[in-house]
Amino acid sequence: MSSETAGHLALVSDAWAPQVNGVVRTLSTTVALLRARGWTVTTITPDRFRSLACPTYPEIRLAMPAPGRIGTLIAESGATAVHIATEGPLGLAARRHCLNSGRPFTTSFHTRFPDYLHARFRLPPALSWRFLRWFHGPASAVLVATPRLAAELHGHGIQRTRLWSRGVDSSQFRAGQKPPESFAHLPRPILLNVGRVAVEKNIEAFLRAEAPGSKVVVGDGPALAELQARYPHILFTGALSGDALARAYAGADIFVFPSLTDTFGLVIIEALASGLPVAAYPVHGPLDILEGSDAGAMHADLATAIAKALSIPRAAALHRAADFTWAAAASQFEAAIRECASLHSTRALRRAPPAQDLPVTTAP
Repeated sequence: MSSETAGHLALVSDAWAPQVNGVVRTLSTTVALLRARGWTVTTITPDRFRSLACPTYPEIRLAMPAPGRIGTLIAESGATAVHIATEGPLGLAARRHCLNSGRPFTTSFHTRFPDYLHARFRLPPALSWRFLRWFHGPASAVLVATPRLAAELHGHGIQRTRLWSRGVDSSQFRAGQKPPESFAHLPRPILLNVGRVAVEKNIEAFLRAEAPGSKVVVGDGPALAELQARYPHILFTGALSGDALARAYAGADIFVFPSLTDTFGLVIIEALASGLPVAAYPVHGPLDILEGSDAGAMHADLATAIAKALSIPRAAALHRAADFTWAAAASQFEAAIRECASLHSTRALRRAPPAQDLPVTTAP
């Protein structure tokens, strides 16, 4: 696609590098693909502002822009479409600007904050859903990863959802790579989990589950030190990225996903592309990815799911991973922001003052 047929997107997100999580990987990959298709993309992200550490989550920085600054950046960018990816300080400021200026915008729903806040602070989920209805309600489209998630949001009063699936980089995540040296002396099978080490990820269910072999946890987060102390026999590698992460996937035997709250689970398809069958609970995310395939095992008892996953051939995982491409996901996103840009153009024409006829003069 040439730049003549593309547009200009202002992407506003409170989640961005150096954070390492599925939201950041999704957004950064989508931005790269849009730029390759001819889009101009202005990213309005925490790295551009003074920030402070999020309480209880110091690795997440909360941007503190000056009042009106986000609106100025959007206006000065010349963007034809605005996408607000997160519900944090930057997202709130962008939402306010768009509503005040009559500019349409899209949003995306990445994180089940009602479940997370209930798990961490016992905040009643109804309060969080009330905020989310308010935040996403004015959007021209709310992008969601799966049809199940769309149905859930509809049940909570969040309408105008559109599918924005996920993909996997099969050139990076692939089977047959050399395992990490730290895996060399671990008893097989190696059971792997990758993700943020936090209470809402339910990692302790994985650590407690009865299973043969060795367990490995890749990731960082607020619960890491506590879990390391309580489970000294488990290998905690800390956060990995790039080739080191890809080799960790490829060097394991199965992937265990204990989360009950994820909206999708990008790590699941990264594991599948690396040839790892998946063990998980039968909940949103795993159901959307694994249901109807032979690539994983889901059960209300995680140990049972693990036992079943250990008998699944790697070929089944690789076959399922082929269904998820970033190109297809980017096309879904692009269609949504094109409609937003068209709506913005229509509104701008309606607001434009009528053309004034020039005065007619006659020659003397």
